[in-house]
Amino acid sequence: MFVIIGLVLLFGCVFGFYVNHGGPMGPILEATPTEMGIILGAGIAAMLMGNSLQILKGVGAGLGKCLSGPAYHKQEFQDTITLIVKLFKLFKAEGAVALEPHIENPEGSAVFGEYPKLLKDHALIAMICDTIRLLVTSNQPPKPDAVEDYLNVAIKTHHHGALKPAEAMANLEGALPALGIVACVLGVVKTMASIDQPPAVLGALIGSALVGTFLGVFMAYGIVGPLAARMKQIIDEEGQIYHVAKFTLVGHLRGDPVPLIIESARAAIDHHSQPTFAEVFDGLRGK
Repeated sequence: MFVIIGLVLLFGCVFGFYVNHGGPMGPILEATPTEMGIILGAGIAAMLMGNSLQILKGVGAGLGKCLSGPAYHKQEFQDTITLIVKLFKLFKAEGAVALEPHIENPEGSAVFGEYPKLLKDHALIAMICDTIRLLVTSNQPPKPDAVEDYLNVAIKTHHHGALKPAEAMANLEGALPALGIVACVLGVVKTMASIDQPPAVLGALIGSALVGTFLGVFMAYGIVGPLAARMKQIIDEEGQIYHVAKFTLVGHLRGDPVPLIIESARAAIDHHSQPTFAEVFDGLRGK
């Protein structure tokens, strides 16, 4: 919603005040198709050369999230804590044999099946299952500190990969002003080839060339840059769910009391998405 409001305000302020000040839109509208073709075409080509297909798909998905917002909110963070607590309760009550089918086939698990939205995050589910598998397959309980180190590395690696689409957008932001200059230079070359034309014609050609510089800067800092920043914010917000899982898993391995586990997990969540202690604790008592 705010992305759309921002775009409307952006175009309204830039072009509205320009027109209100007596600026003609004709030269801009006339030159825009050609200049945009050069700038965006070169920008997209650069992205294709500099990124893998997976990252390019991530850019498309990230732009969609800029409109829809983060995938995870208060309920998903609470569900992550509840899911892990249920798995450990099952382990303590029925042993490793009862737990093994759930972690080996989470898609077919009745426990995991209660949280279909979390199941869609394969990286999160894999992290939970791989960590609990250490309990099932090890002759002795794994050291919590060692598990925490492993989880920190896993989360860092995942987050680094998740940020690559936002980094690709940031690189495009940096390239667009320069590509606008390229379009402008080509316009100047065209103008110099028509140097024998009257001043009115030359003025129109120079104006068209300068539109390239304007569009490059306008798209970079008015559109692409803010979208890249928003993508990064969303990725960071969604990444909090992995820290919630980490603190819940490690807390259980350490044998921490449930209230401490809850507070450790809640500390990893931004306040606007953070469930209250009572919400989490009451939810656990009902499980």
